Amino acid sequence: MIITHLLDDGSEQQLDTDDLSALEAAAVEEAMGDVPWRVIEARLQAQDPTSMRAVLWAFRRRDDSDLKFAEFDVPGWRRRLKARITRAEIDEALTHLMREALAKSEDSMIDAVTPHLRKLAQDPGDVDQALDALGKGHLMRRPKVSGD
Repeated sequence: MIITHLLDDGSEQQLDTDDLSALEAAAVEEAMGDVPWRVIEARLQAQDPTSMRAVLWAFRRRDDSDLKFAEFDVPGWRRRLKARITRAEIDEALTHLMREALAKSEDSMIDAVTPHLRKLAQDPGDVDQALDALGKGHLMRRPKVSGD
């Protein structure tokens, strides 16, 4: 997941959870009350402020090892923090859905989740590329034609 932090000067800092070390991920789990990483990832997808703050805190501790989670805050977090999924995470989700859909010979499951994946994607175009790569290009978002 990519955590985007809008800085005071208006620039954006993008932090990829894949760049956390195992110890940093464990520190995030511990700071959040021993919450397992898979739960933290789910909370990140739900835009949970504590989870986003914890990941940002872990990265900031690289420069300030004395930084305490309880004292680390992000004022205006609703407009300054967001979590988005990467292309690899889109591929993983669609591959899982594809297996389930193929077992039932239906595309409706994939079609139902693609708007959610586009909303969460760092680059919404990655969803269409992933669909096409899985042979499901017919489910790609189509540009609106006048009169639609």
